[in-house]
Amino acid sequence: MEGKNPYVSPLDRAIEVFANLKMEQTDHRNGVLLYIAHKHHEVALYADAGIYEKAGASFWDAEVMKMIANFKDNHLPEGIIQCVLDVGNVLAAAFPYIPTEDKNELPDDIVFGKL
Repeated sequence: MEGKNPYVSPLDRAIEVFANLKMEQTDHRNGVLLYIAHKHHEVALYADAGIYEKAGASFWDAEVMKMIANFKDNHLPEGIIQCVLDVGNVLAAAFPYIPTEDKNELPDDIVFGKL
């Protein structure tokens, strides 16, 4: 999350942040980044190849549209929570948890500011 997006497209910025955080380095290429530039009222959802393909383009587009609708109705927290839950459900279905094999490959931190 950052205040302003210095780029034309929030998706372009999300791709850059995803790369800067090295999120493509998961075994199954299933990293997902939710990008928000709150002062510019911009949002993007970027998913690595492994999970993007399993969910399909329409899922990702619909999630962004749902977030935008929530944000326009002044429901920022609800929009974020619903998106995280929806993406989590898709990840769980596509990559079921195997306790003896799986590890959390990426931090779950919220990153504020420029990267």
